[in-house]
Amino acid sequence: MSDRTEQLRQIRDEVLNLTESPLYSYRKQNGYFPVIGQGNHYADIMFIGEAPGENEAKTGVPFCGASGRVLDELIASIGLRREAVYITNIVKDRPPANRDPNKQEIELYSPFLVRQINIIQPKVIATLGRFSMEFILKLFDMPQKTQKISQLHGKVLEGQAEFGLIYVVPLFHPAVALYERSKRAILEEDFQVLRQFISLQ
Repeated sequence: MSDRTEQLRQIRDEVLNLTESPLYSYRKQNGYFPVIGQGNHYADIMFIGEAPGENEAKTGVPFCGASGRVLDELIASIGLRREAVYITNIVKDRPPANRDPNKQEIELYSPFLVRQINIIQPKVIATLGRFSMEFILKLFDMPQKTQKISQLHGKVLEGQAEFGLIYVVPLFHPAVALYERSKRAILEEDFQVLRQFISLQ
């Protein structure tokens, strides 16, 4: 087992026992799982959403519902499979009724995400949706942190991580493609900028 796998397993165990989380009892009452993350521990591309939905909480797998199918298709459109990337969320437990995560929940769970980023050390983080974009741009104190996703989607931004240079590509959340056909076309176009970060094996 690699050191990265061991470190990520440690995060999983900590989140499993995160009794101070307001979402912990909700998870237990419903027989849900925390959704830690899935994929290649040496991935060049890391996708970060905001919080798991019901399908994800029932399985412990990130992006496994309808929006996950969209994400899988978009990943395939740049010649990759899901197994080649790493997929996670800021908040690791499902908020009730699929509401947006609140400030307290983001503060509680985000240190786990920061550790995941530093363990995997991706070349690029593709943020999925507004919450994820805002969090990552603030985390790396990037000059674009006050801008909106409508201005930044599909752009390649440079930031400084603990382990060195990192690129951030803000993307719309795949769920928008389910409701707005025009957004699907934008997502497909924006995804193509990720091709430059794929290592040739």
